[in-house]
Amino acid sequence: MAITYKTERLSLNELCIDDNGFINELVNTQEWIKFIGERNIKTAEDAKNYVQKIMDNPNICYWVVKLKNENISIGIITFIKRDYLEHHDIGFAFLPKYAKNGYAYEAAISVLNDAMNNKNHHQILATTIKENTTSIKLLEKLGLSFKNEMKVGKDLLLIYSTTTN
Repeated sequence: MAITYKTERLSLNELCIDDNGFINELVNTQEWIKFIGERNIKTAEDAKNYVQKIMDNPNICYWVVKLKNENISIGIITFIKRDYLEHHDIGFAFLPKYAKNGYAYEAAISVLNDAMNNKNHHQILATTIKENTTSIKLLEKLGLSFKNEMKVGKDLLLIYSTTTN
């Protein structure tokens, strides 16, 4: 059963193969490449393969965030069990033209609250790089606190954390 979320302005639906066009646009934004990394997705076929790989991995869940009234895809919220982290990692990325409208917070808090109410998740993490100050501000607004730094490959990641009650 697919998990969906609804907020006042947004709907979040699990990623599906039909989202490949949106994913192609999102992963090729300057912000994604700078703060998340180049994914080498240049064609519709590349995007379909990328989406399928995500959908086939039981450790990854992506929700596509859409404006509820317009059915326009504007971003994603992710919940991933990464090999190098002890707990699941929440993440987010939005198209630049939809930044600074509170959408990322509105969408992420829905997923975060749901995860925190799940007895299997007593701690939730998030990662970013030091240069991504917008992400850091949002993580802190969501109630996550800086925990430590971790070297992963060539990147120095900042690890943020929150625990459930």
